Amino acid sequence: MNWFLDNAREANKKAPYTFYIPSEEVIRQLSVGDLVKLIFVAKEPSEDGMRAERMWVEITSIEGTHFIGRLDNEPYHVDIAPNTVITFNREHICSTEHDDPANEKWDFYFDTLVTVSNDVLDRREVNFMLRDEPHEEGDSGWSLLSGYEEDDYLADHTNFQIVSLGVVLNMDDTILDFFHDPPLCAYERDEQGNFYKIKDYDWDQYLNN
Repeated sequence: MNWFLDNAREANKKAPYTFYIPSEEVIRQLSVGDLVKLIFVAKEPSEDGMRAERMWVEITSIEGTHFIGRLDNEPYHVDIAPNTVITFNREHICSTEHDDPANEKWDFYFDTLVTVSNDVLDRREVNFMLRDEPHEEGDSGWSLLSGYEEDDYLADHTNFQIVSLGVVLNMDDTILDFFHDPPLCAYERDEQGNFYKIKDYDWDQYLNN
């Protein structure tokens, strides 16, 4: 067999705020005839360089956490025929057709936008965060810094990106403890690794720059 199924639960552990997997409640609802999406990975990349393909499989049998189904897609990158019988387990399921009660949480991770310095993404750490008033739909108002940026670096807008909140949470989810604090607020990490609120932050200088 020149392909294998990716373990969606392992992928979620590596990126718990951006790699969606169905909640346990949804998994328990699955029955014969339902469609679930699995990630098929080719052992060798196709001509266009693609190796993985998410495809629907119709469940034909369930025994505990063990499933059997048939491929309900026309593959583009993975060498496997439609209607091929697939044996899989719950950890391979990356999506279903059921409404997930956890969707509101995932929408928050995906749709909430934050401004981060490239240094945060390079170092994978946040040591300073401040919240201005949001400027557009989806904007949380939060700006996140590593704390190592120099003034010249901060003055160059090309050193910043707007990303989904989940991207940062994959690196450091301790910021969630303060995320719902209203503007204007600023936090810095102390030597013990804990965030504290900066009560005398110079907002006049920040807002007038």
